[in-house]
Amino acid sequence: MNTTVAHEARGFVRTPLFEGLARAGYVARGLIYAIIGILAIQLAEGVSTKPASQQGALQTLASQRFGHALLVLMAIGLGGYALWRFAQALIGTTPEAGKHSTMERIGALGSGIAYGIFCALAITVLRHGSAAASGSNQKPRDLTATAFGWPGGRLIVGLVGLMFLVVACYQAYLGLSRRFLDDSKTFEMSRGVRTAFTWVGTFGICARAVAFALIGIFIVQAARTYNVRETVGLDGALVRVTRQSYGPWLLGIVAVGLIAFGIYSIADAKFRKI
Repeated sequence: MNTTVAHEARGFVRTPLFEGLARAGYVARGLIYAIIGILAIQLAEGVSTKPASQQGALQTLASQRFGHALLVLMAIGLGGYALWRFAQALIGTTPEAGKHSTMERIGALGSGIAYGIFCALAITVLRHGSAAASGSNQKPRDLTATAFGWPGGRLIVGLVGLMFLVVACYQAYLGLSRRFLDDSKTFEMSRGVRTAFTWVGTFGICARAVAFALIGIFIVQAARTYNVRETVGLDGALVRVTRQSYGPWLLGIVAVGLIAFGIYSIADAKFRKI
């Protein structure tokens, strides 16, 4: 990275504006996952009208009385979170969090891209209405079909599935080992707040790991069988879970866990080391 650009970037991450955008991003991420969890509970009960996914969450916000204003705030928050993650990836160090490892920077880059896409989706819904966010299962299938047409496309699809599984394992490790606490200012919490923060974060992060694992399993299955229909997004993976004998129970647990992850993210907006 050019020295001048790096210097300017490091200067920006020390500004109140950058910190405000980053913390707004954690609130936006939390709201998205909390709404997904609520939609997943409705799915388990058989009364869902919107997909239990990021798209469904944005549709839900758009249908509220002040939906336009909420989506504007959500787009700003998601953009702020993407910016924060890109800063972690490109600069490699932030004032409170300190220096980041190579793997952390790679993960931050992937997260920044994903939430940048979610920000763009929120803007699309703002411009064209909630119908613009529909068809969430079709998009992964279209991408898979395109990839299958590339040289080595089947292998690429399989690697993407494995990537989701690796991320799921890492998320499970963070949750079960409670290493996620290292990124938050737990020293500023009271004993009761830290206990609640720890348990909610552990449950939420592990539930998120299960969701990522489900997506990864179905993508790998698509590559193994060379069948585009096996590829699904988050909502499609949760729908398939409901078709199993144990599905509603597992989906209910994951749904509550995703709500917990949302609560953890919103709380972390205050305590995160930015």
